[in-house]
Amino acid sequence: MGLPNPIELIKMQNEAKKLQNQLREKKIKGESKNGMIRVYMNGAQEFEDVYIDEEYLDPDMMDQIKKGFKEAFKDYQKKLQKEMVQDMDIDQIKSMFGK
Repeated sequence: MGLPNPIELIKMQNEAKKLQNQLREKKIKGESKNGMIRVYMNGAQEFEDVYIDEEYLDPDMMDQIKKGFKEAFKDYQKKLQKEMVQDMDIDQIKSMFGK
């Protein structure tokens, strides 16, 4: 088994970069169950922003803040998985692998 064709490697690399850029354009919000904490991330799983309701900014609320972040991140992950499945183009994936 020989080395892959350099032109095919470049094509695959360009497709991967294109897909990564598309993922970065997607903005997904995850939020705690009570909506008081929100995380904003992109489809490449990069952190964009966070919102914390003013009521939570009291230092005595630290446990609630941590719990809220966990809930918001889980919500974000579920939404990201749904987005990825919806956007999955089987033909595009096959072309990346030369099939």
